[in-house]
Amino acid sequence: MKRRDLLKGLVGVPFLGAYGYLLLDKLKHTPDINDNPFIHFLEKKLPLPAQQTPYSNDGKKLRIGIIGTGSRGSYLMKALGFLPPESIDQMNEKQQQLFNEQPDLNVEIVAICDLYQPRAEKAALAAANIDRDGTQKFNRPAVKTYASYKQLIADNTVDAVVIATSDQWHAPITIEAAKAGKHVYCEKALTHNLEDVFKVRDAVVNNRITFQLGHQNRQTENYIRSKQIVDAGLLGKVNLVETSTNRNSENGAWLYNIPESANEQNVDWKQFLRNGNIPFNKEHFFRWRLFWEYSTGLAGDLLTHEFDCINQILGMGIPEKVTASGGIYHWKDNREVPDVFQVMMEYPSKSMSLMYSASQANSANRPRLIMGTDASLEIGGKINLNVDPGSRLYQKYLKDNQVQPNSSICLNNAESLKLDGISSATEKYFASRGLLYTTHNGKMMDTTHLHLAEWLHAIRTGSTTSCNIDRAFEEGITAQMATLAYREEKVKKWDGDKVI
Repeated sequence: MKRRDLLKGLVGVPFLGAYGYLLLDKLKHTPDINDNPFIHFLEKKLPLPAQQTPYSNDGKKLRIGIIGTGSRGSYLMKALGFLPPESIDQMNEKQQQLFNEQPDLNVEIVAICDLYQPRAEKAALAAANIDRDGTQKFNRPAVKTYASYKQLIADNTVDAVVIATSDQWHAPITIEAAKAGKHVYCEKALTHNLEDVFKVRDAVVNNRITFQLGHQNRQTENYIRSKQIVDAGLLGKVNLVETSTNRNSENGAWLYNIPESANEQNVDWKQFLRNGNIPFNKEHFFRWRLFWEYSTGLAGDLLTHEFDCINQILGMGIPEKVTASGGIYHWKDNREVPDVFQVMMEYPSKSMSLMYSASQANSANRPRLIMGTDASLEIGGKINLNVDPGSRLYQKYLKDNQVQPNSSICLNNAESLKLDGISSATEKYFASRGLLYTTHNGKMMDTTHLHLAEWLHAIRTGSTTSCNIDRAFEEGITAQMATLAYREEKVKKWDGDKVI
């Protein structure tokens, strides 16, 4: 496809193909779009969307151990191609189609570890469901389960581990696995405390394992395209970024279901506690995100998504100064972490600031906004370029009325994705943020599947993952600075080596 073919989508076309590019629908005043100098300028500046290379699944079948099989762990198993038979039965037609079309990654899940026995047993059956069968056809023995992560890592049949535990166990398990030579895919947040960020980096680097942090936004076409737009200089000098999280539901506020049958006999509470001697508490085990003992709160769970999305586009790295504020303003339950949270990240050496704002009691749609001296980029279901009236770069085109100031110029359209199979409010939220589905070479794909596929491809080929330990370190330090700034009510600074 040529640039001119893309640019002819200017007027009256909702999108081109399955995933539209460059819809300049606010320029309808132009009699002939082909004669508009502003269009010619964009032609020269904006590269064509890159054709994405499929991840290779050739070679050795990789053997995976799953550590933590709660909601996120079970989703990671699904992204690898494994679901319990009863989950297959419960899928609607759209969900079945997406799952069945998901490529085979040439892996087997050989071991499971979870501290809640019924959950471990269900995951062990999912791991055995290599043919993606429902209950009527499924007839395979469950894979082996381990009582502790140390036992699973010591298993010589395990090549790599996927870690989806509560936050306080991410670092110890990653370090143990790295020392054993196992490759690691770890969910965010990277660590539960600041000191562990450095320890994890050292363990991964020193043992030369392939590491991927669970930021599937790295695979989202909207963010890949946004980076191209910024790199092309279409915004001018970026000076301010606004990004946010808004969710208004019990699930969005981490009030997850607590099984009535859970008790001290089927929950390994003693192993769950990394520190302290807290009496058995089902709410703490199943709603661990609410408590500082196990969680990094909004900073580690949701700010990290937003930070990594912007870091993917701008590559700004660790902020030099962080302040934070907020409180428990709506969910008056037993939680310790805030439900309203604001963070200001300062980058004086880059002459820019990043503002993050979160509410777990409001669902207003607030797209990410990257503001430059010449234009702003609004990133949501669409990528909209808004030319600034004070722009020098676009001054001639503004003066000659070839582009209107602050009019939305759509450069990508993810709203063409067919998301009718998404049902829950949380799923719809993550889909709207580009964290569930994207298009990959014109085909709708699960972003988590692609992120895992990239990790597996890197293990096989020795290539680098997009959210490798360097990017993970930047995220880890930033999240800890935000948490410490809030909890200590102090400004936290990064001097290039340590947080002060």
